[in-house]
Amino acid sequence: MTVAVVLFTSDLRLHDHPPLHSALRAADEVVPLFVLDPGIHAAGFDAPNRRAFLADCLRDLDDSLRRRGGRLVVRAGPVAGEVCAVAAECGAAEVHMAAGVTAYAHRREERLRERLGDGGVALRVHDTVLTAVAPGTVTPSGSDHFAVFTPYFRRWDRERLREPLPAPRAVRVPDGVRGRPVPERADVSGASPGVPPGGEKAGRDRFSRWLGDGLSRYEDLHDDLAGDATSRLSPYLHFGALSPVELVHRARGHGGPGGDAFVRQLCWRDFHHQVLAARPEASAGDYRTRHDHWRGEEDAADDIAAWREGRTGYPVVDAAMRQLRHEGWMHNRARLLVASFLTKTLYVDWRIGARHFLELLVDGDVVNNQLNWQWVAGTGTDTRPHRVLNPLVQAKRFDPEGAYVRRWVPELADVDGRAVHEPWRLPEDRRAGLGYPAPLIDLADGLARFKHARGRD
Repeated sequence: MTVAVVLFTSDLRLHDHPPLHSALRAADEVVPLFVLDPGIHAAGFDAPNRRAFLADCLRDLDDSLRRRGGRLVVRAGPVAGEVCAVAAECGAAEVHMAAGVTAYAHRREERLRERLGDGGVALRVHDTVLTAVAPGTVTPSGSDHFAVFTPYFRRWDRERLREPLPAPRAVRVPDGVRGRPVPERADVSGASPGVPPGGEKAGRDRFSRWLGDGLSRYEDLHDDLAGDATSRLSPYLHFGALSPVELVHRARGHGGPGGDAFVRQLCWRDFHHQVLAARPEASAGDYRTRHDHWRGEEDAADDIAAWREGRTGYPVVDAAMRQLRHEGWMHNRARLLVASFLTKTLYVDWRIGARHFLELLVDGDVVNNQLNWQWVAGTGTDTRPHRVLNPLVQAKRFDPEGAYVRRWVPELADVDGRAVHEPWRLPEDRRAGLGYPAPLIDLADGLARFKHARGRD
């Protein structure tokens, strides 16, 4: 009997899974393996919200495999060592896995290739598992990656995607491969109360419902904060419970302005992956320096704390930050405006904001989190690096009646209409009884400081 190992990482699904599909074609038996990596903990990336969602994903994956006659083998320890141990235990000739783009993923792959090679085991790395188009497939002349989204999208949109693969009907796992119990969400402490259920089944159910009643309205409503009309699929994409290839195909099949707009958002994920694949140092350093002298944890401690806790005095900012703390998720428009407020109104280092997001976001990852923060801070790929999003203008445009604010800032629940966005303009006796803070900074003062820092005053 021939045996292959499939190492699951950020691809926790059975539908459209090229490594599993290839392993099942190449071998009589397959070991589906997930390694709880202490390196993830050491780097601070196993935050409670993601750990809870991950537990759901692993439980769902194990259940799906068991329905097909298999099981998920869970090990804990350094990835290369555990994979080599499993390969030796079952006599595997090959290990299959998805390609990653981060520096950590590249180091993991290098160690695996070296250690497995010493034992005569081949490592097969598969593209278009975590992205629809592989990084490096679409490049401009004279460069290894696109630095501007729109020309990338034009080329990306013309690429012919592979067809999605069906989930396997059966998975035969060799006897005797040791594993530990699959993690349970109940064992995770410190998670936000509103973290959604994880797993491929939950993701596919959510996508099917949204495809039926949400996608057609997406183009018109995706920026509506109170309407909450986005797909909320980002956690499932982050953990690979859904395939970006399949989502692009199905959105294109649906068609219309909503389908086109959603495909464009999926392209943003691929765009960021190809940027970081080419410039891995951008996960921690400026992609394009503006020679900023950001305020840090010491000199901006009070401002940073107020921003993190949702008490800046700007209701739409505070609503978004409280949503993040409760759900481990935040509306995309809200992400833009709170990031702009921190980096450009408060002039605080983007890395401080990115770190806070990674502590709470279920979908938080090095690729999209870090590069989106850089885009807003003006150190990334934005072609208008000095733009500042005014939170009052944003609130009145994308939460015109204040329903989003009242949902997340209960102190202002009884303030009617647009007045909720500027509570400091209420009569003094009314304002004093709200228990809501005054604005942390005058917006004009913040803008002047930012312009001066960038040499644009």
